[in-house]
Amino acid sequence: MLPATFKLCAGISYRHMRNMTGLRRNALAAIHHELNRLAGPGPSNWISQVRRRSSLLSSRIQEEEVYNDEEMSYVKQGEDALQKAISILSEQDGWTVETVAANGDKVLSKVLPDIGKVFKLEVVMEQHPDNLYEELVEKMEQMGDWNPNVKQVKILQKIGQDTMVTHEVSAETPGNVVGPRDFVSVRCAKRRGSTCFLAGMSTQHPKMPEQKGVIRAENGPTCIVMKPCAEDPNKTKFTWLLSLDLKGWIPKTIINKVLSQTQVDFASHLRNRMANNVSMETAHAC
Repeated sequence: MLPATFKLCAGISYRHMRNMTGLRRNALAAIHHELNRLAGPGPSNWISQVRRRSSLLSSRIQEEEVYNDEEMSYVKQGEDALQKAISILSEQDGWTVETVAANGDKVLSKVLPDIGKVFKLEVVMEQHPDNLYEELVEKMEQMGDWNPNVKQVKILQKIGQDTMVTHEVSAETPGNVVGPRDFVSVRCAKRRGSTCFLAGMSTQHPKMPEQKGVIRAENGPTCIVMKPCAEDPNKTKFTWLLSLDLKGWIPKTIINKVLSQTQVDFASHLRNRMANNVSMETAHAC
């Protein structure tokens, strides 16, 4: 049903179909039905807030923008990654705890058909979601400055306000247990009410073919969800769904350990980055 829903929504973005109000009405109805289905019976967590504030999946391509076939393909891939991630995160059953840090940061995992093992980081950040969104989305290319697990993030192409194609290069793990990898990803960034999303999945782009001497890994669906904590709206409930295929001949036990530790490390590095930003702002104000 979801793929059909997105085809319906994509249709209303084309010039010759914009005046078909019935199609718009049907698209919105279908999308709300899908969000209700994903949320399930009874109160849910963040997905409930998304449904109340606005329909996440009904976000249409702005009418003043007209995309070519390649651009539309990237937009569709980003939307697909987002809806798949929402579907995975809305299912609360079947998660196994991988690790719990001393500060309460938690990584869980789950094996899914056709995807494999996925990991979910759950932490609380001291900053408001808007500040984290600015750092992770608007300053995405600076991630290599503060996250030692990332060598570089480069935006290859932007499509509208929500979609971009990126190239990321990861650093080798300590002891070079896992060597450098690179990824070409389509990313879909959304803000709905007070909740922020950054979803992604692997893609291909003519500007970045596979590089000699670097293993091209694959990811997705992945998604970061940032929403204000119920107890303190100035803090953020931060959830990161991670699905990676690192390629190469690496034992699964090592992959599982590396990926869960990568998520814990990311939370720590992001906290340090945000704290440094506050320190710099304070110093400039003095």
